[in-house]
Amino acid sequence: MELDRDQLQKDIIDLYTREHAALGEAGTLEHLNRGHKLAESFKLADTLKEGGVLVFPHAGVDDCGYQIAACVHAALDSGADKVIFISVLHAFSQAMEDARRGVAAGKPASDFEFWGIQGTGIDGRKEWTGDHAPMSWRHFWNAEVKRRGLTKPPEMLERFPYLAGGKPQELPGITDLQELAKDAVIVSTADAFHHGIGYGDSPDVAMNPDEQGLAKAKLVLEEGISILEAGDYWGYNQHCVSAKSDARDAGQVFRYLRGPLKGRVIDLTYTDASELYNAPPPTWVAAALYEWKKI
Repeated sequence: MELDRDQLQKDIIDLYTREHAALGEAGTLEHLNRGHKLAESFKLADTLKEGGVLVFPHAGVDDCGYQIAACVHAALDSGADKVIFISVLHAFSQAMEDARRGVAAGKPASDFEFWGIQGTGIDGRKEWTGDHAPMSWRHFWNAEVKRRGLTKPPEMLERFPYLAGGKPQELPGITDLQELAKDAVIVSTADAFHHGIGYGDSPDVAMNPDEQGLAKAKLVLEEGISILEAGDYWGYNQHCVSAKSDARDAGQVFRYLRGPLKGRVIDLTYTDASELYNAPPPTWVAAALYEWKKI
């Protein structure tokens, strides 16, 4: 059965809105406090100050909110006046999905109207305004800015690349983004391993998100890290296809902007997506916090 992408987008936005409301102030504070400890233990603010990148998931907020909060603390504690959030842009229309598949099959990205970078302050396409990927980042960012009483928080710029296609250097708008990144810290997001029956895996190979399943997920995540470390943008694009990772464009762009990086997964959990996709378990998403250090 063909996926109803328009309905899925509405369902996800509704789900995230409910999840954030259910957190309330107490739940939000709990994640912020846990995230602060995580950021401090790994000195994540230093990673950003030294030109590295932090990548957090955008899965279920109750599962991975503390990972997102850790990146919020790191960005605020870095002392930077500008933060660039390089976000995933999901294919919530069939035309966007067709374009993504076309590029993966070798067609020039420039053949498609979606090729480029969207985001705050940029004229042009506005698909990014309906994407759920930034919702939890904005939630914890705004909550922590308020809690700290910051009247002049760092400037927050959201950027949504699409169809990097192994050539992030050719994306329309990349030169402007390079200029912005010179005096900014960079964070990004990725749900880099979607797995199970609801994501098209057959029941005989679908793994539960137990110790064995998470170990498999980490192996796949580390494969992607190795490819991106090498600067193999096309290889990373194709890895994301096979891994069912949504970060093919965001990953290529932050690696291009920052140059050589050394990556690792420093925290890993998961979100059950069975109900969202009306599919039997196991249907789940790995939620990983990555640290990419500047070499």
